[in-house]
Amino acid sequence: MADQAGEKSQEATQHRRDQAREQGQVPYSQDLGSAATLVAGVLLIQSWGGVVMERASEFMQYQLGTVGLLTFEPTDAINLSHNLISTIGMAVFPILGLLALAGVLSSIFQTGFLFVPDRLMPDISRLSPLAGVKRLVSLSGFMKLGFGMFKVTIVSIVAVTALYLRQKEVLYASALEAPELATMILDLALSTALWVGAALFVLALFDFAYQKWKHEQDLRMTQQEVQDELKNMQGDPQMLARRRAIQRQMAMNRVGDKVPQADVIVTNPTELAIAIQYDPEEMAAPIVLAKGAGVLAQRIRRLALENNIPVIERKPLAQSLYKEVDIGHPVPDESYAAVAEVLAYVYKLKGKTVPNPTQAA
Repeated sequence: MADQAGEKSQEATQHRRDQAREQGQVPYSQDLGSAATLVAGVLLIQSWGGVVMERASEFMQYQLGTVGLLTFEPTDAINLSHNLISTIGMAVFPILGLLALAGVLSSIFQTGFLFVPDRLMPDISRLSPLAGVKRLVSLSGFMKLGFGMFKVTIVSIVAVTALYLRQKEVLYASALEAPELATMILDLALSTALWVGAALFVLALFDFAYQKWKHEQDLRMTQQEVQDELKNMQGDPQMLARRRAIQRQMAMNRVGDKVPQADVIVTNPTELAIAIQYDPEEMAAPIVLAKGAGVLAQRIRRLALENNIPVIERKPLAQSLYKEVDIGHPVPDESYAAVAEVLAYVYKLKGKTVPNPTQAA
């Protein structure tokens, strides 16, 4: 009844997951990338910021020391730009590069390597004010609003706590000289930002877990959808069953034509049956006329009894021949001795002279 009502009670199939991924529908949290970038940025400024400030100070000292020599010619502007890029730019470039790398790695962590060109195309429908209002008043919009207010509350608590733990430094800041005060303020700002970034990163992990759960719920399928997908991928089940029945009947007919020509049937004892024929005047080695398992094996044994063909139980030999030898092919060298032994036993039962075949190379 639930499936008839359209309830998505079935786990998504791999085909459904692949289709969603090709369309760019993957669990993704924007907050996780932002938080990872923030934490990486603070750590990079703490470790590399001194170098940037030193380069900037050297550049300013040099420029202020030569300000009286400037002629404001085009070449001076070019040289100034070149010096600015070579000093400040090269110092900041590692920070910017590592920040970009942090953003890329956070995306790869969530989605893996994924490129969807259709996502790069502009979607005019998203510019519709009505569509925007619908998104805001939807359940998802209210959940985002609630989660955003929760994040603001947590961030505020973390920031106040980080400042409270260093309240003594703040109270005695008025006694510091200007350079020391600037250093203390910068250190306090970076320390607080690191605490805030860590809190946002933890919240972002929970958001990513929620997005992943929601993605799985969105991909769930009804029983009818699973059946329709199976039908589209493999064809109509009734046609498949009919095709298998025809193939089974054709195999039965081939067995009915070939088994009466066999000299012996090797069995396992009930699961497998292999019909072997050997004519020393025409064949270099015994060949497998027919083989089968289950119902087909029963058919081969029944035909053998009807045509007075000996049925010999040899489990290892039957398994080996069934797996390794195709119908119409000779037995392999490693099985030749065992087959020759069976044939010799059959010939003795029939009172015939045992042939002495020459093994095929």
